[in-house]
Amino acid sequence: MRIDIATLFPEMCERVLSESIIGRARKKGILEINCHNIRDYTEDKHRRVDDSPYGGGMGMVMQAEPIFRCFSQVTSGFEQKPHVIYMSPKGEVFSQKKAIELSKKENIFIVCGHYEGVDQRLIDEIVDEEISIGDYVLTGGELPALVLTDAVARLCDGVLASPECFEQESHFSGLLEYPHYTRPEVWHGRSVPEVLLSGHHKNIESWRREQSLKITKEKRPDLLLKDEKFLDDE
Repeated sequence: MRIDIATLFPEMCERVLSESIIGRARKKGILEINCHNIRDYTEDKHRRVDDSPYGGGMGMVMQAEPIFRCFSQVTSGFEQKPHVIYMSPKGEVFSQKKAIELSKKENIFIVCGHYEGVDQRLIDEIVDEEISIGDYVLTGGELPALVLTDAVARLCDGVLASPECFEQESHFSGLLEYPHYTRPEVWHGRSVPEVLLSGHHKNIESWRREQSLKITKEKRPDLLLKDEKFLDDE
C-alpha cells in the first residue's frame, strides 16, 4: 500500500509515522508513506497557500491550486487515480469498518486542511470522500490524517505479525475486546481469572466471548443494536 499525505506540516507527520510498528513497516518496505509540503507547490514568492474567503468572514481559506498541483505531480506516474480523502469535521465519522475498507486500497492520497478549510472547488475536483475522526474541530487535518493512516496501515499484510493480532481487537468483530492479564498471577490482591490459568482453550474462548458481550453491553450498547447477530447472545 502507498499513502501520500498533503500537509503544511510534513515534519510533524513524519515524526509520528517514523516510530513504532508503522515506522518499522516503512523501513522494511511493506508500506510506502510520503508526506508532502503543500507550500512546495505554490507559486507565491512568500510561499503563501491561503487567502481571505469570498463573501467575508473570519479566518483564511487554503487555495485550491497549490493542493491540486501537489496532487498532480505526486500522482503523475500512477496508472489510475488514487482514492482521495479530505480530513474534515463535515465528513463521515471514521470507524474500524472504514479502516478495513480503506486497507484494501492500493493508493490513498490524504489532504490535510487548515485555517477555515480548503476551497470547495478542490474538494469537488479530486476528493472521493471526506472523513472525520469525531464530532469536534481541530486546528488542522494532520492529527486526523495520522489517526487514519495508523488505523489503516496496521491492517495491511505484513505490518503486524499475523491477522490474529487485530481480528480479536475491539470493533473488528463489532464487539469491544475482552480483558487482558499478564504476570504476576496476583497483583494488589487481585487475581487473574481462574479460567485463564486452566489451559482449557474452549473454556477460555467462551469466557472471552462472554466478556466481550458484557463489556460491549455496559460501555457501548449501541454497537449491539447496530448488528442483529449479537442480540441472540445477550
